[in-house]
Amino acid sequence: MDVSQLMFRDGLMADERILVTGGGTGLGREMAEGFLKLGATVYICGRRQNKLDETASELMAAHGGKVVPMACDIRDADAIHAMVDAIWADGGALTGVVNNAAGNFISRTEDLSVNGFNAIADIVMRGTFYVTLDIGKRLIAEKKRASFLSILTTWVWSGSAFVVPSAMSKTAINAMTQSLATEWGRYGLRFNAIAPGLFPTKGMSARLSPGGQGGNSKNDLNPMGRAGEMHELVNLAVFLMGKGAEYVNGQTIAIDGAGYQANGGTFYPQLHALGDAEWAMMREMIKGTNAKDKADRAVG
Repeated sequence: MDVSQLMFRDGLMADERILVTGGGTGLGREMAEGFLKLGATVYICGRRQNKLDETASELMAAHGGKVVPMACDIRDADAIHAMVDAIWADGGALTGVVNNAAGNFISRTEDLSVNGFNAIADIVMRGTFYVTLDIGKRLIAEKKRASFLSILTTWVWSGSAFVVPSAMSKTAINAMTQSLATEWGRYGLRFNAIAPGLFPTKGMSARLSPGGQGGNSKNDLNPMGRAGEMHELVNLAVFLMGKGAEYVNGQTIAIDGAGYQANGGTFYPQLHALGDAEWAMMREMIKGTNAKDKADRAVG
């Protein structure tokens, strides 16, 4: 991301302490960099300590400030509790949480196993809720204000074929966003979400467009004829997390160039006609990506 394209004044987030789940790579890293550039202390978590360490070092070398890498599997509520204990011990309460950690892959639903479904639901739905609950309870007890932001998709409004576990799980988090905005607003806690369109990342391409056959990954399907640029998403995240937007609560905002209005932003148009051979090829590619990631976690 070209941080020179951030639209906010320097130091805007100087008093902020923000946790970004899944902050070592992809959209999480981009948002972490934007918050850091604007003065926030940033905590990033994920399952690969080596990748988190690398990201933290690179971001601090580029911008100064403080990025704390913390290995944590958010599928494990006890691990989350220990991580948040460490964050509080490192300087007190968080002022912001970005629920960004996710998992996804394309698959015909009839090809899914229970384990395949849980691999997504345990991270996206359960993990996001575990993080939100643990931190929210502490903030309520301490009477501290904070903002929670979840990264969703436009499938929360329409569903999407071929990514049913993700569509179900992110829809649940959309419901959590609206529910807690009303229930916990009285405590000074805000809940909003962003529904990005196509913002290409390495992980997204490997699991949602293996071999270039993924669903909504073509720019010609978008009215603006292009994918999103990272600074555009980061600017929206800063607006929702930073000072000056405190009355924005309970909202899920699409940033997709009107792709949802034009074509639903789903995977059906490009994938419904694929046959058994194409699906088998893509399954093998996704398995290879997963195996590589598992090996990287073992090293880290």
